[in-house]
Amino acid sequence: MKLVTVGTVAFDNIETPFGKAEKVVGGAATYISLAASFFLKKQGIVSVVGEDFPHSMMATLNSKGVDLTGLEVLQGKESFFWSGKYHYDMNTRDTLETRLNVLLELDPKLNTEYKAAEYLMLGNLDPKVQAKVLDQMEGTALVVLDTMNFWMDSAMEELRSVITRVDILTINDSEARQLSGEHSLVKAAHAILDMGPKYLVVKKGEHGALLFSKERVFFAPALPLDDVIDPTGAGDTFAGGFIGYLARSGDHSFNNMKRAIIAGSALASFCCEKFGVQRLLEITKEDIDHRIRQFVELVDFDIELV
Repeated sequence: MKLVTVGTVAFDNIETPFGKAEKVVGGAATYISLAASFFLKKQGIVSVVGEDFPHSMMATLNSKGVDLTGLEVLQGKESFFWSGKYHYDMNTRDTLETRLNVLLELDPKLNTEYKAAEYLMLGNLDPKVQAKVLDQMEGTALVVLDTMNFWMDSAMEELRSVITRVDILTINDSEARQLSGEHSLVKAAHAILDMGPKYLVVKKGEHGALLFSKERVFFAPALPLDDVIDPTGAGDTFAGGFIGYLARSGDHSFNNMKRAIIAGSALASFCCEKFGVQRLLEITKEDIDHRIRQFVELVDFDIELV
């Protein structure tokens, strides 16, 4: 077992200026696992769902090499549910409804195989849950953590404690500023890296992503798309492609992280093309390779110094 992902498996109601979709399968762990499946033959997922979660999606995940031993199904309960509406710029959204449902009962207990995984992806969850998973792991090679401003508002002390224990933190630019107290992203990155992580990935949506270490910075643009239908899960898809690429290669150098950023960005661009996880279920490895080449062409240029 190369990778274990901990996070939500859920239902979403999504409204954008280009349409609506009701009760589509979503959740951070779902997007992460589907994206990572393009690079890994076997991985595990730790989450909880209600009896309303479709068996067909479980079968789909399993067919893509996602082991569901850690996915607990609670009978008589409903799965986590989120409803949101995006503004016309597709960068901002309003949360209309959140029903935690079974998520209130998520109490991860890892089996022997999961504990021995080399790579751990901690999706956006209560820092106390993330810490409980970390306590059970045995000698991971790389730990990536995702979080959001909600936990910075409600559980900053617990979050900062977990951050000291991970290798890579992935957050968006406003969260980086909030976590660090710095307006400049460069100063924010240095402040966050002083908290413990070796690397920081700042996700900037349609404006790309930044990778920081204490000595180096790398910027990857987002691929311009003809149509952005639904950006839900794009950040999680990016994270799944990123850690999936690293887990397959086993190379944690800064230069390989740059390649992983491009792989994650390519997958995230597909995610935006249809509602929910639908596009991730349609694409092939050849589609991803072609899009990665488009990213390379986007940033490849010659220049004469004057």
